[in-house]
Amino acid sequence: MKYAFFILLMGLCLSATAQRDSVRVVEPKSDTVLITSYANRYDPRKAILYAAILPGLGQVYNKKYWKLPLVYGGIGATAYAINFYQEGYRTYRKELFYNLDNDLGADTHINPNTGYTTGQLRTIVDRYRRERDFMIIIMMGVYILQMVDAHVDSHLKEFDLNPNLQVRIEPTFSNELLTGRMGGISLKFRF
Repeated sequence: MKYAFFILLMGLCLSATAQRDSVRVVEPKSDTVLITSYANRYDPRKAILYAAILPGLGQVYNKKYWKLPLVYGGIGATAYAINFYQEGYRTYRKELFYNLDNDLGADTHINPNTGYTTGQLRTIVDRYRRERDFMIIIMMGVYILQMVDAHVDSHLKEFDLNPNLQVRIEPTFSNELLTGRMGGISLKFRF
C-alpha cells in the first residue's frame, strides 16, 4: 500500500511537469495580415449623420442605392401634399376674409365667388390647415425614418444569415369537427 501511494504521487508530479512543458508560447510571424472587420467600414454614427445632413445620403453611404427613390418619393409626395393643402388654405382663407370684410360674417351668408356660406368656408379653411399640418408631421416622420433606416442598416451589415434558413408559404387545409372545412396559408420557417 505504501508503494502504491508513492507510485501515484510520482505519477502526479510527472504529469504536472509534462503539462507545464507542453505549454508553448507562439510568437506571431512577421508576415501576418491584420484582418479588418466588415462592420468597421460602415459606421452607424456616420450613416445617421449623413442621413441627417442630406436625406438619402445615409443610404448611399451604406450602398443601398435602391432605397433612394423610396426616400425621395416619400419626401416629394409629402411636399406635394403640403403645397396642395397650403394653396387651398390660402384660397379659401382669402374668400373667408372677403366675406368678413364685406359684412357677410354670419354663418348663413353666401360668398358670391365660391357659392359657399361663411360657416362652410370656416370649416374648409380649418380642414385645409389641419391637413397641411398633418402632412408636415408626415414629412418629419419620413425624414426620421430614413435616418433610422440608415443607422440600422449600417449596424446589420455584418449580420450573418444562416444559409439553411428557409421561409416558405404553403396552403393549408383542415377539417375540424366544430368549424368544418377551412383553408388558409401558413408561413413556415426552417432553421
